[in-house]
Amino acid sequence: MTTTTEATATWKQALAWRMERHLLQPLGPASAADVVRRLGAVLSMDESLAELAVRTRSTTAAAGDLARALAEGTVIKAFAFRGSMHYLAPEDAGIYLALRAAGRQWELPSWVEYYRLEPQAWPAFRAAVREALTDGPLTVGELGAAVTRQRAYRHLAPVFEEGAGTLVKPLSWLGDMSFGPSRDGRRTFQRLDRNPLWAGIPDLDDAGPRAITAYLRTYGPATPEHLQYWFGSGLSAGRKRIDAWFAGLRDRLVAVDVEGVTAYVVREDVDALTTALPSDVVRFLPGHDQWVMGPGTKDVHVTPSPCRDAVTRKANPVIVGGLVQGTWTRKGADLTVSWMGEGRAPRTAIEQETERLAGMVGRELRLAMP
Repeated sequence: MTTTTEATATWKQALAWRMERHLLQPLGPASAADVVRRLGAVLSMDESLAELAVRTRSTTAAAGDLARALAEGTVIKAFAFRGSMHYLAPEDAGIYLALRAAGRQWELPSWVEYYRLEPQAWPAFRAAVREALTDGPLTVGELGAAVTRQRAYRHLAPVFEEGAGTLVKPLSWLGDMSFGPSRDGRRTFQRLDRNPLWAGIPDLDDAGPRAITAYLRTYGPATPEHLQYWFGSGLSAGRKRIDAWFAGLRDRLVAVDVEGVTAYVVREDVDALTTALPSDVVRFLPGHDQWVMGPGTKDVHVTPSPCRDAVTRKANPVIVGGLVQGTWTRKGADLTVSWMGEGRAPRTAIEQETERLAGMVGRELRLAMP
């Protein structure tokens, strides 16, 4: 793709525009499904962080909304980026799962040897899993008991007894099942095709350009390296595929010079980006929030080097105008903000965000800034 830039912007403008796209500024009413759909994916390894990622982007979201959205089917939970569980929008999830399945890990010799399932046996195995889930969600143990009643899969009983984590991941990627609501504190699986909002798994070469476009509309302006990080390292889509999809979008994208860095946005977003006003808004984000995970913690324009180690270890970021400038922790009513930015911390704005967080957690908070 040509590297001739067609527009210019500053990083402060880029981050301000991205904050709007992330529903972080201005704040407004948004459902849990709205937030998940806009972000593309929300990491769900820690449910309290996932819920905060949604609630900090909405003036109307309440405690438990994400769990209710999962039960209602307006969001789904599946293994996706980096093999971890993520909330996804059922209408769009297929484009990411298609990319995740592109590596066809279940055909690797090591996989075949360990599970004793040849690639040609996968269609029948997938059908057996779907059949087992026909009457509703099952726990891993219940699913294993149902599937291993069949002679062909009896050898997998110990795998299911141990949790079957790796074995069942491709069933998510291929659109056979997703996580259901927890039952007595245990995870369940349910058929994806029973969700009326589920749009299925598109063809890979249809999914790739759609995924890149969606990423640029929320995480742009972004470089080809960002795409390789998000879809290559994150979904194992493959460098050559990603490069080809990116090149095929040349008519829809615009190269923008962002203080010497050539980055790309979707053409219809150029005007909004280049006219964005820099922001000094403070936001408290949860650890591993999509704001930092989407571009990656190596991106110093979002996460400066002094903040990277803490953010990588799941510290809760404090962002100012989109730039990570510190971290925050809460123990009961005590909120501690550790400032890492240059210059003095914006105390008044931090106090205002503390009040907003207090409203979300339902108690007064005492702010301390060492």
